[in-house]
Parts: sequence; C-alpha cells; structure tokens
Amino acid sequence: MRRRLGLVVAIGLTLFTACGVDTPASSPSSPAPPGTTTVFTTLPRPSPSTSTPPSSAPPSPSTPPPPKTGKVVVLDPGHNGGNAGRPGEINRQVPAGRGKTKPCNTTGTSTNSGYSEHAFTWDVSQRISQALAAKGIRVILTRQNDTGVGPCVNERAAIGNDAQADAVVSIHADGSNSAGAHGFHVAYSAPPLNAQQGEPSVKLATALRDGLRAGGFPTSTYLGSDGLAPRADLGGLNLSTRPAALVECGNMRNAAEAAAMASEEGRQQYAAVIAKAIEDYLARP
Repeated sequence: MRRRLGLVVAIGLTLFTACGVDTPASSPSSPAPPGTTTVFTTLPRPSPSTSTPPSSAPPSPSTPPPPKTGKVVVLDPGHNGGNAGRPGEINRQVPAGRGKTKPCNTTGTSTNSGYSEHAFTWDVSQRISQALAAKGIRVILTRQNDTGVGPCVNERAAIGNDAQADAVVSIHADGSNSAGAHGFHVAYSAPPLNAQQGEPSVKLATALRDGLRAGGFPTSTYLGSDGLAPRADLGGLNLSTRPAALVECGNMRNAAEAAAMASEEGRQQYAAVIAKAIEDYLARP
C-alpha cells in the first residue's frame, strides 16, 4: 500500500470537467429503475467444490459470519453509467434543499484517457461495502449497478434517511483545469439545516479526512481548507437527516491521480482507507 503513495503526487492538467458536469457515456441497454438499493451483509463466498470427499473425511469447518454490529451505512456511488443516454430524466429539476432545485443527476467526469467517474465510484463503493460487511456492518448502496439511470439526488438522500443510517458517505472524483490542482476534499452541508448536519456530519467528514490523510493521500490544493469543504449547494447533503459527507477522492484530470484511480491497486487503497475511516467514526461514542 505504501508503494502506491507516489501515485498521488499531483501535476495539474489543463482540461476542466468538474464532478457533476455532463460527459459522454454509452447508453445502457436496460437501465435500472431509480431509487433501488443493494444490501450487503456478508462477503461473497466461493462456489463449493464439485468433487466429493471420501466418506471418512471430516467435514470442512465453515467460517462463521461476522457478528452483527447493529450499525447501518449507506454508500452513495456518484452518478451512474446510463445517465448520458437518458438526458430527459437526469436533467429534470428536483428538490435540492434550501429552497433550491437542481438537475436530478449528472454523468460526472472522467480521466483524459476516458476512465469514467461513475465506474470509479461504483468499483470503490463495492470494495468499501465488502470491507464493512466483513466487520458485521449492514451496508446499503443507493444504486444496484453501473448501467442504470440515477437515482436523483433527492432519492439518494431519502435512501439514507429511510434506512436511519448511522453514516451516509457519497463517493465521487473531481475534475479541474486549475494548474497544479490535486488532492481530495470532504464536503458536508453547511450551515446545517438539522441537528444531524451539525456536529455528527462534521465528525464524519473529519474522520474521513483524517483517514485519507493518514493513508497518504494529500488534501486538495484547489477547494476547501485542510481537506474539508463546507457546502450549501449539494442536494444530497442538504436533504439528509442523517450524518452525511461526500468524498471527492481526487482530481481525475491530474495525471498521477488519474493513474491511481484507473488502477485496481489505487482503487483498493482508496476503499481500504475510507472503510477504516467509517469504522473509526462508528466506533466513537
């Protein structure tokens, strides 16, 4: 894991496609309905062997499932693979909190070589989900796959609210043309609109910031301060009644960070440190 840290040294590039700005993507053949969820309670198990052991062989011990913690985490992988093919759906206005409306969703950004944000967020969220489920934490994802459309930002917030989640974490990646722009930042709704958007969300955002920084990822050079970014314009955070934060893992238009995000090793490291940060937050009194 330490060997990958060199990948997160940033060099700015010149094209700009911010997270949430439409970029081309292929249309899905059968999009999933918005608002669907996937629940992971245990790690996937390998298929059983087709060979039959001798009758005298002792039975193979089974691995007991991890003890349930009673905690619920909602993971929100940003965007979706079918969004670009359904502009009418994703461009319709939906509530975004603070009396505002915003488009239902966007296609997200991508690296200069075409690796999409929606694919990155889906992959990392699944890895986080498996890591948390292995610790007995119930995990709900706001979308079922990477070929569907939506859900809208207000529907994503409702999934966390309805689940009475102990933590809601949105996974994103950014795109910036600012010279030297690199690094992660963690957003939370501010000024808070309810009690859960106050201290609980700030603690969650801080735990995520501290975990990513301890994992060797640098804080953003172009947005927020010291890795934290209080925001009033993000609908999913504004509409949340649970502790919620949004992680922009880095700048997909930066060559080094793009390489890390496009690699399996890099995505695994992002997932490992974010999962650990969520665990640390849940363990706090």
